[in-house]
Amino acid sequence: MQLNTVEAEVIFQALSDVTRIRIMRLLSLNQDEACLCELAESLNEPEYKLSRHLKILRQSGLIEAEKDGRWIYHRLVKGNSHLKLLYSYLKQIPDLETRFKQDVKRFENRKSFRQGGRCKTESTLSAFKKKAK
Repeated sequence: MQLNTVEAEVIFQALSDVTRIRIMRLLSLNQDEACLCELAESLNEPEYKLSRHLKILRQSGLIEAEKDGRWIYHRLVKGNSHLKLLYSYLKQIPDLETRFKQDVKRFENRKSFRQGGRCKTESTLSAFKKKAK
């Protein structure tokens, strides 16, 4: 769901959780889309938990989703200048515990299993776990 105008309190409420900030920062830093399984592995969070957070971010107008078969790909909403500023700020948040850096590293590793630029196979999870060992 893409909104033309997003109220400030909706944006800040959506970003009031560290997991949602991690999702937004990961998408901002990579300027890429991600499916739920990629996000779950990158953030080391269960899919059911991330699904709730993604719904809040979609409803707030910060991200949009595109369904492709069984997969749903999430990406930042583009085109709004105030959102560009927000995404820029998210990239600059200090990473004192290196959590964001680890998220990005896991995401980059996870992206290497894509086929045709998108996550498409269930075997990706097992392949990722084998590579991580």
